[in-house]
Amino acid sequence: MQTNSPYYLHDNDAYKSWCDEKLQNYPASLEDLIVEINDQQHLTPAEHQAVMTLIKKVGMAIYASHNGNPHDKELIRSLGLQFGLDHLDHNMCADEDAITSLAVQPDALHKGYIPYSNRPIAWHTDGYYNNMSQQIHGLLLHCVQPAANGGANEFLDHEIIYMQLRDINPIYIHALMNPEAMTIPANIVDGKELRPARTGPVFQIRNDGRLHMRYTDRSRSIEWRDDPATQEAVTELKRLLRADSPYHFKGTLQAGQGLISNNTLHTRDSFEDGDSERLLYRARYFDSIKGA
Repeated sequence: MQTNSPYYLHDNDAYKSWCDEKLQNYPASLEDLIVEINDQQHLTPAEHQAVMTLIKKVGMAIYASHNGNPHDKELIRSLGLQFGLDHLDHNMCADEDAITSLAVQPDALHKGYIPYSNRPIAWHTDGYYNNMSQQIHGLLLHCVQPAANGGANEFLDHEIIYMQLRDINPIYIHALMNPEAMTIPANIVDGKELRPARTGPVFQIRNDGRLHMRYTDRSRSIEWRDDPATQEAVTELKRLLRADSPYHFKGTLQAGQGLISNNTLHTRDSFEDGDSERLLYRARYFDSIKGA
């Protein structure tokens, strides 16, 4: 395990140096995150470098491609592989190829799960209910067809939230790194347990020294560790997520655009479908982006 990570609370010098570097030339708008690419299956060295530069700085990038069939999932697989993303999470509602079709789906399997409705989705990182040994470190969202109205996403670098919380009070970070900080109760449908309860930290320092965040802003079906520091930390975290800041990026992915990220925080507005339904493909990876 790497021991010189700036995320360790005992190393303030490394932390301050990291903060200075992190905030220098930080993107000012969503447009600053967009990289035009020609062929998703074969990025040029310049396109790959442009995406990697953003991911290293902000944890994410938005690509825009106007070539190829937007329904072709092989384009997503190929794009992910070019960034070291290979091992997909075959979650319960995913398609057979483990890449999920995000659209309004009222059938029995998808009913009751907000991503398959047109309702808003609050701040979260993907896979927060996964086992701690199977966390989602890479995420790719590809827009096939935007909604007729609404459906915008908001994105926020989880390293920025870590920084803001630590600067307010390092105790908050200590509390949210507790392995019992956040529990997602078991998923039980018709008396059958589909998934057991999952307990783990919000912030975690990985073996490679990088920061991972596991979070959902849900107010029901969640249990927070019952101690003052955790309760205060969660209150402050929620306030920061709702506050206006230059680090919040909001926009609507258009056809051929997509997000590639180290599973940063994101939301989704409610939406209305028109003649064509809103459709995004989502690929969740146990890998993180190589070299970021």
